[in-house]
Amino acid sequence: METKRIGKQTVRLREPVVIRAAASTVGPKEAEGPLRKYFDETVEDIFYGETTWEKAESHFVEKNMRLAVQKADLLMEDMDYILCGDLLNQCSGSIFGTRQFKRPFFGLFGACSTMGEAMSLGAMLIDGGFAKYVLAGASSHFCSAEKQFRAPLGLGTQRPPTASWTVTGDGAVVLGKGGYGPVITEITTGKTVDMGITDANNMGAAMAPAAADLILAHFLDTGRSCADYDAIVSGDLGWYGRDLVVELLEKEGCHLDERYTDCGIQIFNQRLQDTHAGGSGCACSAVTFCGYYYKMLMERKIRRMLFLPTGALMSQTSAQQGESIPGIAHGLVIECPPKEEK
Repeated sequence: METKRIGKQTVRLREPVVIRAAASTVGPKEAEGPLRKYFDETVEDIFYGETTWEKAESHFVEKNMRLAVQKADLLMEDMDYILCGDLLNQCSGSIFGTRQFKRPFFGLFGACSTMGEAMSLGAMLIDGGFAKYVLAGASSHFCSAEKQFRAPLGLGTQRPPTASWTVTGDGAVVLGKGGYGPVITEITTGKTVDMGITDANNMGAAMAPAAADLILAHFLDTGRSCADYDAIVSGDLGWYGRDLVVELLEKEGCHLDERYTDCGIQIFNQRLQDTHAGGSGCACSAVTFCGYYYKMLMERKIRRMLFLPTGALMSQTSAQQGESIPGIAHGLVIECPPKEEK
């Protein structure tokens, strides 16, 4: 039987899967950040016209996923599958945001790595011949995440320097067989890595070991190094987590240079926006990729990147019971479009 596996954790697709379109919709704080000009839609009202933060998140999902399909010049009926997830209990943000689409649906939980998970599984569905078009995305909302995982906003709880700021918004891509756009060529699936971190206000430390583990596994599987990429971009480790990844890999003899960065660093201005360690949440890597990196790939300013959203696999219950916070990362090799346009 033909195998597409290369090494222990990586697969190489038979034919590259095309990212035919990408859409990003963000909240007011994200619209004030360094990447504001790259987002498709910005929303001034954190409630997005709804009565609760959770309903607002579903509104982000619905509107932005419709926008992604529209930008691909397709119809929702053309989508063979929808794959998406969020941080809310039972992925309710995604479920209520997509219920009116009436398309086959996979609700995913990879915490903040969900965008990488959705794109990976969507590309596999297409490469396996199970779908022609897949709509993949991820969302989060600062207020709903704080309410569920940390403390009610009304308490005005002091946030430590290691705390990150959950991104409000939704990022979505339309994956397809054929067409024009950046292409997914390889997928490296991460392992659950748990180093015993229990501090819910230090997500970077919890997820950094998983990111380092995935990068090292990818390099071993493919025989590549940092020099083979124009950009290596993790999900939402922020400033502290990014430095930890570099330190962990140095101990393994693997050097990362300035080509390695993190979406949590890029989406906010740390000094002006008081976001402490940086951005986090499912939407952090989703909107940063769909808003910024997709355009850099389309303009061929980036020819090959390793995109690895990261997630902290915790729940309300596990946190209350004193459990540690396992981390995960999902990696994709994404390359710029071929020179011949459609």
